[in-house]
Formats: sequence, structure tokens, C-alpha cells
Amino acid sequence: MAILFLVEIAGGKVKKASFEVASYAAQYGASVGKEAVGLAIGSASEADLAQLGIYGAKKIIHANNAGFDSFDASAYAKAIAEVAGQVNADTIVISQTLTGKAVAPVVSARLKAGIVSGAVGLPDANFVVKKAAFSGKAFAYVKVETPVKVVALVPNSFGASKGDGTAAVEASAIAPAASRITVKEVVRQTGDVAPLPEAELVVSAGRGMKGPENWGIIEDLANVLGATTACSRPVADVHWRPHHEHVGQTGVAIRPNLYIAVGISGAIQHLAGVNQSKCIVVINKDPEAPFFKAADYGIVGDAFEVVPKLTEAIKAFKASQH
Repeated sequence: MAILFLVEIAGGKVKKASFEVASYAAQYGASVGKEAVGLAIGSASEADLAQLGIYGAKKIIHANNAGFDSFDASAYAKAIAEVAGQVNADTIVISQTLTGKAVAPVVSARLKAGIVSGAVGLPDANFVVKKAAFSGKAFAYVKVETPVKVVALVPNSFGASKGDGTAAVEASAIAPAASRITVKEVVRQTGDVAPLPEAELVVSAGRGMKGPENWGIIEDLANVLGATTACSRPVADVHWRPHHEHVGQTGVAIRPNLYIAVGISGAIQHLAGVNQSKCIVVINKDPEAPFFKAADYGIVGDAFEVVPKLTEAIKAFKASQH
């Protein structure tokens, strides 16, 4: 018996979320006497995949077939189900990323497996799992009783625990079935910073910036911090910023270590996507802005005065450390 987890790959590299699900699978596996086995779908080096052993994986099955290059949830689910049968896995762990949200329910249906989406804790002896509910404002405890179980883990909720070890990498001849989906174009985010779902530092701004021409001070702050930029929904809706930067209930849900919100009032829909951030800093000239109630730190002031000063202070601090 094994605990199977999905290894996500992007641009030939293992995604950060995969380290976390490897740790989760390994820790749960240790508690029930089962090995953590990963299924990597896509092109990646054997050395990179072997490094998942540091996070507790014993073996990585690598399905490196060009047919998987264009993402198809059904193709991924078929491969996962097939490998689950091969390694006799009764639990499958998938990160609840954009990929995972599409794949996990299909795996559940294909294997007739109970599923816990939004998991934030390990299963107990009765397979009761703690999960986020009501957009992170509460927790629920879900018991799964089916023979095979699927767990969709919220990114950055469990952590990736490092140890010693190297995973054995085994090539797989699994190929995707003919797809009913035709990919016309793939547009990838470019740049040196992490994409929003994986970002540990995020600087976000809203309508308080008054226009797209003023976004330079937000980008300057993000650059000095090495952070990823984001925005509120109204900003994306009027095309001040690209839609992939929209965070909130109807956008990308994130859990960074630091979230700086500039000129965002803090409507409940926005908070639902960011309220699991480890530390929230709010900058707003309205002292009654709802966001201050959710903030760990708040600055009441004009963003056009506060943000440049904050950027310069961080630059000065960094310079003093050398």
C-alpha cells in the first residue's frame, strides 16, 4: 500500500506546491506505515525529481510523454488512477492549485473515491480531515469512509518539511488517451518573481491608486521586496492590471507570508481570497476602511506618500545589512 501524490511541473521545474504535498503524503504515510510515492507528469530532470526525497518521498514515477504537455484534467486523472492501481494506493494527495482544482474531482469520480477539498490538516486514525470552510472563515472536519480517498491540500497551509534522502525515479510509459480538448494558445506569465499561487510576498493595490499610470510605486515596492504584484477585482475589471493578478473570492486565493494591501477597502469578497495570509499590512487613507479589522499592521495615510517612503526605508535597511 502507498500514499500517492501528484507532482506538478511547470517550465521543466517542480512547482513549490509539490514539495508540500510530498511532505503531507510522507507524514501521513509514516503514521499508517505506508510509503509516499509521487507521480510526476511532464518534462523535468531526474535530479530535480529525486530531490523530492528530501521531503519524504520514496519513489517518483515519471510520466514524461509529450501528450501531457497540453493540460487536460481528464488525461491527468486517467494517469493518476492508473498509477494508483499499480502502487496499490488508497490515498491520493493533490495540491489545490489551479491544476489540482481541475484534477482532484475527476480523480474522485473515476475512482469512486470520497474527496476532501480545502484540506489544511492530516487525517486522523479514522480519516477525519480538517478543512477550510466558508472561504477560510471557519473550519470543518470531514470523515471519508470510501476505500480510496482523495485529499486536495490548500497550498501553503501545511508547510514543506525537509529531511534527508533521495527518491528513486522510475520512468513510466503511461500515455494520455485522445483528448477532446484542442489547445489554441498558451500564454505564460514571465518574470523573475513567483506566480501568485506560490508567492510568499505579495504587494497588492486597488482603486485608491486612481489609475494605471500610478502603478509604478507599487512595482517599485514589490521589486525591492522581491514580491509578486496583485490587485483587487475592480482594478482588473477596468483593465488597469491583467486579470491573472486579481486576488479574492472570484480571483486567485493566496496564502503568502506577507500581504501588503494598498488603497484597497477590504470588501468581504477580497478578504475571502487573502485572509489566510500569515501577515497582512494595510495602507489606506480612510481610517474606517474595513480592511484594518483584518490587518496585523495598518498605516493610515496617503499611499502616494507612504509607499515611496516605505520603499526607500526598505532599500536603506537592505543596504545596511551589507
